[in-house]
Amino acid sequence: MQIWLTLLAVIVAVGGLYYAGRSRAFAVTNGDATILHSNPAFHGGMVVISGMLPAVFVLLGWTIFSRYFADASVSALLGEEFNALSELEQGAFLRSAFGLSQSQQIGDVSSLQNKAIEGYSAFFASTTLILQLVLAALIFGGGYLAWRQIRTDLRARQFVERAVSFALIAASGVAILTTLGIVLSLIFESINFFQKVPFFEFLFGTHWSPQSAFEGVGSDTAHRNSEVFGAIPIFAGTLLITTIAILVAAPVGLMSAIYLSDYATPNVRAIAKPMLEILAGIPTVVYGFFAALTVAPFLRNSGESIGLSVSSESALAAGLVMGIMIIPFVSSLSDDVINSVPQSLRDGSAGLGATKSETIRRVILPAALPGIVSALMLAISRAIGETMIVVMAAGLSANLTANPLEAVTTVTVQIVTLLVGDQEFDSAKTLAAFALGLVLFCVTLMLNIVALRVIQKYREQYD
Repeated sequence: MQIWLTLLAVIVAVGGLYYAGRSRAFAVTNGDATILHSNPAFHGGMVVISGMLPAVFVLLGWTIFSRYFADASVSALLGEEFNALSELEQGAFLRSAFGLSQSQQIGDVSSLQNKAIEGYSAFFASTTLILQLVLAALIFGGGYLAWRQIRTDLRARQFVERAVSFALIAASGVAILTTLGIVLSLIFESINFFQKVPFFEFLFGTHWSPQSAFEGVGSDTAHRNSEVFGAIPIFAGTLLITTIAILVAAPVGLMSAIYLSDYATPNVRAIAKPMLEILAGIPTVVYGFFAALTVAPFLRNSGESIGLSVSSESALAAGLVMGIMIIPFVSSLSDDVINSVPQSLRDGSAGLGATKSETIRRVILPAALPGIVSALMLAISRAIGETMIVVMAAGLSANLTANPLEAVTTVTVQIVTLLVGDQEFDSAKTLAAFALGLVLFCVTLMLNIVALRVIQKYREQYD
């Protein structure tokens, strides 16, 4: 209920500021808006921006730093009993108390926890009212100052356009900084991991058993850890399943795109294309159930009927279902690219006596090659990053094998496995997840670079 009231208050404030600015613009010209430098709507937008922008910055700052202020306030309230705890215990205690105060589902807690919960509740109850008053003062104060500045020669349009431009730049900056933060976090934590496990032993070791990791410091610990953190088996499993998936998705998706773009009638296309794209909207856990309950038993029974030993959890089952899942990525993107090939190329090929199949093979597909490669790279990246299907259909066994009938595991599955459970964050077992994530990031980055190089090499031939 409080969220809806807040949203309603924001809408009312924005509407009121806009109406006040626009009305002021008409008032200073006695209703003749033609003598204004900027349209009255820009004057209204300027008042809205001047009123809301300071409040947004204050609210953003409070959202970021309020937890630190609350922790400091509660820590001071708890006194000596709290100070006797270690730093890690204090952090865990405060997180637990804060979560309980937010959920409002307090069970059987100690007196110290109850005191902390009451401290958090009292802190946010008092500061929320102060924050609301400050925000209201900023909104109406900023809006009033902008409202007072409205005159006939005011360049309100430039002000609004600059504000929109800064907002777009800020949005782009958030995306860039987020990517940079992800990369740096992976690098720093991976460096900590490689201090415990040698880099080349991790990349080229052939035995993966993080449950056997040793803790401690020194060269002996690093040597023993290098024997259990060899990532070649999970790299091989990832490559095997991804290869099977792309061998399924690439021909099926590309042929579907060719049929829909050049052979299907408009009525068939209107039905078939949405139905094909429904595959992209099915949750991956449903694909996992399908793989585990239908495909894997079918492959096992089929293998037994011809004398093959097929594991209940196999790379083949996971790869086949994953290939079905990524068909829409190949089909839909390839269809769009093929349709974007100029009709003049088709007409010219037909005018030279080529059949439709020859036109597709020798004209359309070469012209659409950059886009098709991009679709395949996107599908491969999607297959590499899939987790749920592999967990349910291929298992968790880090087997170094090229046999698709055996159980294997992938990088993403191991990342999830390593981060599940109650272990120290700075242990080699936990830090291995960041090293795997860094390798996965580098692989997908290289795939994107390859796709961009192909596009740059072949694009100009057909522009």
